[in-house]
Amino acid sequence: MHRHGYKGRKFGRERDQREALIKGLADSLVKYESIETTLHKAKEIVPYMERLITKAKKGDLHNRRQVISSLQTLESAHKLVDEIAPKLKGRTSGHLRITRTANRRGDNAQIARVSFVDDLSAAPVAVKAAPVVANDTTVVATKAKPAVKTVKKAVKKTTEKK
Repeated sequence: MHRHGYKGRKFGRERDQREALIKGLADSLVKYESIETTLHKAKEIVPYMERLITKAKKGDLHNRRQVISSLQTLESAHKLVDEIAPKLKGRTSGHLRITRTANRRGDNAQIARVSFVDDLSAAPVAVKAAPVVANDTTVVATKAKPAVKTVKKAVKKTTEKK
């Protein structure tokens, strides 16, 4: 018999058990930011999580609800959308890494670690605000009265240079 049309790994489980396994692995990956599992489970979880991360990066209500339905706990879904996804904005794909570690002692199964490529402990890169420009002079406005004096001084300096 041929395997045409049988996509994905079965893991010797029924469909609902397999879906629960994938959701649980994805939930743990979001919660701990790195998990260790068998190589075949790691290869199955990476495309699942890549799709979830893409939805989380969009961040609108519909995609947030899809992420919530794809993970086991509400806390991990909110963590993925609110904390992890903004740190991964600079990358379009390839958010996860699979690293083979060792063989399991009991059945000699290949063990692999799945983790995020980017360092999630670092704060996201803040975008610097552009300075306010008035008549080709840079103005720093902290309070109303000193800002007026600063503008007058800046205008006076530019007129003196010309």
